[in-house]
Amino acid sequence: MGRRKREEMSQSQLQNCSSRTVKPKLEEKSTTTMEKTEDDVTLTHNNANDKVRAIFVVENASLTKGFVRKRWKILDSEEDADFLLKQKKDLNDFRPGRVYEALRAILDSKLNKAGMVGAVYVKTDQGVLFEIKPHVRIPRTCKRFCGVILELLGHKCIRDKDTNEILMRVVEEPVTRHLPVNSRVVGLSYSSEKLVDIDEYVNSGSDELNLVFVVGAMVHGKISKEYTDDFISVSNYPLSAQYCIGLICESLEHKWKIF
Repeated sequence: MGRRKREEMSQSQLQNCSSRTVKPKLEEKSTTTMEKTEDDVTLTHNNANDKVRAIFVVENASLTKGFVRKRWKILDSEEDADFLLKQKKDLNDFRPGRVYEALRAILDSKLNKAGMVGAVYVKTDQGVLFEIKPHVRIPRTCKRFCGVILELLGHKCIRDKDTNEILMRVVEEPVTRHLPVNSRVVGLSYSSEKLVDIDEYVNSGSDELNLVFVVGAMVHGKISKEYTDDFISVSNYPLSAQYCIGLICESLEHKWKIF
């Protein structure tokens, strides 16, 4: 079967939205393509519109722009502690690494490699909502990832340099306007009184609904319950977004027999 090069978001391959006109979107067909990644895992991308998939929303993502040492950057408490402390900021509110690791957990999962992640959305702690295409391979370091996010916040979308395909884009709120009609939105928080076994919870879900999981990437606080259909906890202890996503992906992989 045909192979195509997987998009890795390096600076040499990226192009912002303002630098090229948008090509008309072709009608999607139900097709499957195969490709190999660098770790030799076979990927299947199935574009059939009727297949139910998982969708992830990462909330309260710490991706804040700041002007430090004569340049704009995404603020990081590990690199910019002195600057942030002078501004009397809480260092825990500037942890882009937590967002980065959460996204890696989604995009590098077997679930995504099998084509079963339908969409990925991120809402920053500044209220910016953006989408990352599931087939995108984000940079392998947090520092490079932050560079891409800086471009995204400035130009509203990131395109592949060669194909002009949109890889990331800022979208209008609320996130519910971008979700399929047949979706069930599930929020995860340690503060929820509804403690569940994630394997049992996933297995009991309807096979006719897209499961939308909302996970917070912040150190303190909790996600919004306003648009969730259910609000659950998967542990008696606080867990990172990366760990929660890992549990979700593993449970869905077992349910859908992805090995």
